[in-house]
Amino acid sequence: MIGRLQGTLAEKNPPQVLVDCHGVGYEVDVPMSTFYNLPALGEPVTLLTHFVVREDAQILFGFGTASERDAFRQLIKISGVGPRTALGVLSGMSVADIAQAVTAQDAGRLVKVPGIGKKTAERLLLELKGKFGPDLGTAASVASDAQADILQALIALGYSDKDAAATLKTLPKDVGVSEGIKLALRSLAR
Repeated sequence: MIGRLQGTLAEKNPPQVLVDCHGVGYEVDVPMSTFYNLPALGEPVTLLTHFVVREDAQILFGFGTASERDAFRQLIKISGVGPRTALGVLSGMSVADIAQAVTAQDAGRLVKVPGIGKKTAERLLLELKGKFGPDLGTAASVASDAQADILQALIALGYSDKDAAATLKTLPKDVGVSEGIKLALRSLAR
């Protein structure tokens, strides 16, 4: 029903934002990956959305990229995984990380996400196999495990996903983790 919102960012209260679209304010729940990449309050914002209608609520979920929304839609198709759980998975892992976990059938990565137990992780891997491959995560894909580790380290140090990803692009593709972190920190310090 509502596929996209374009307006002014009025409020930011994780995981919810308020987007003012010509005088109408839409409350939108977003994953943390989208939240970290939002502009400042009062700035224009565009979110792709997924509208969920339940007996007791109507909830609008927003995403910064089409791959995030596609991943969300794949996740909520799985029995026992609701929109809140899917949002939690996308807040805890990037689309590329989920695609890698599904491809490698690595339940350990999914179990690290709050609210995902071993059985749920195994069900996710089984249900998503073949549906959630590398093609879904190409927009956010990371060239190697070393680069994924560098990205996670920068985020853990307090840099935004956007800044960390931009810095990662400037690093040599074959750089090691420790050297990559040093180079990235030097670059970010400028």
